[in-house]
Amino acid sequence: MKLLRIVFMGTPDFSVPSLKAIHAAGFTIQAVYTQPDKQRGRGKKVSSSPVKECAEKLGIPVFQPQSLKNPDVIAALADLQPDVIVVIAYGKILPKAILDIPRYGCLNVHGSLLPAYRGAAPIQYAIKDGVRTSGVTIMMLDEGMDTGKVLKKSEIVLDAKETTGTLFDKLSVIGAETLIPVLKDLPAYEAAAQSQDESKATYTAKITKEMTQIDFSQPAVVIERLIRTLDPHPGAYVLHEGHRLKIWAADVVPGTEAEPGTIIEVTKTSITVQTGRDALCIREVQPESRKRMATAQFLQGCHLTAGTML
Repeated sequence: MKLLRIVFMGTPDFSVPSLKAIHAAGFTIQAVYTQPDKQRGRGKKVSSSPVKECAEKLGIPVFQPQSLKNPDVIAALADLQPDVIVVIAYGKILPKAILDIPRYGCLNVHGSLLPAYRGAAPIQYAIKDGVRTSGVTIMMLDEGMDTGKVLKKSEIVLDAKETTGTLFDKLSVIGAETLIPVLKDLPAYEAAAQSQDESKATYTAKITKEMTQIDFSQPAVVIERLIRTLDPHPGAYVLHEGHRLKIWAADVVPGTEAEPGTIIEVTKTSITVQTGRDALCIREVQPESRKRMATAQFLQGCHLTAGTML
């Protein structure tokens, strides 16, 4: 089969390994579409997406439309006559007018084993729910939310202390490795595509600020998963002396009959807090406006005693 002409759509780091892999495999990447540059930080410095930076290094034309519904944008994309559009965490929904352009349709690399964890935050919710396995799905895009036919899946077992950050990195690489064989034999994969079982579908919403404050009335296992879910961003926190103290690493340990939120033990290296069931032994923290640090370092400058409430 002649190598396909591809338009690539993506924005964050998760998309970059696939873009590099497509390029290395010798496919013709006609254009890369990514989100417009944004102002970030206190200095309002304009920064480009990781995908744009990668595409520019590879010498691929980059387009950053504000909207994919603009008739001129649709016409310009149609003029490229791509065989397939590969979409990975682009951040915009493709209208039907674009879905219909490529000869072989639009492919998506999704960070879950569909139909489980459709939606905006599949990697985060896999950590939050404590599942033992996750993976990536190569699927055909349709007008639904991650409802298209499945072409190929790859599955991995999660580490006991897996975070969103570590799983994000793993799945981005696995996604690229899974995508390339599909692109090299796309007609055969599409002919054998399987519809998803709608009865097994689950959905994920965006991570919100309301989810980031730790509620010690919850079981320790739930809190520990939340901490890993919000690592590396935005982080789970407690209020200590009116300031946010982010918790980055903790272990579930036996508790006492103390009220949830009570510090039940302080050692040179850890702080243990009673929860709704069991307790949480805190190993790594981040005081407000400071860097992440081991609890041992934090305790050198902060005197905490058993019986204090968090």
